[in-house]
Amino acid sequence: MENLMSKEVHQQIGSIALVVENYDDAIEFYTQKLQFKLIEDTDLGDGKRWVQVSPPNSNGTNLLLAQASKKEQLQAVGNQTGGRVFLFLHTNDFWRDYQLMKDRGVTFNEQPREEVYGTVVVFQDLYGNKWDLLELNNV
Repeated sequence: MENLMSKEVHQQIGSIALVVENYDDAIEFYTQKLQFKLIEDTDLGDGKRWVQVSPPNSNGTNLLLAQASKKEQLQAVGNQTGGRVFLFLHTNDFWRDYQLMKDRGVTFNEQPREEVYGTVVVFQDLYGNKWDLLELNNV
């Protein structure tokens, strides 16, 4: 047991699965409206694909776009968290990204606001999942 604990623990979340109705529609939204990069699109056969997208210059977690294939999965599309904000997109320039997303037709649920932690606005992806666009204050 001692050998198992001798290495420092290092873990990270590699991908977060996001259930979508259609791979191609989701790829288009994330790459065209949010400027994400298509990291991988591999055909796995039987209509399944391994599709990952990531924000520009990100070195962290990717979104794994998972096309719904069952009734229960279709019911989760757009509401994976029961109406709460699901994902948080951090930016180094809130107003640049807000304006670009607005110009590209992204739906915002509110006006941008200043909070103690930074500038934030809630927006929706193409299926209605809620996201925060967030520029944190320098601490």
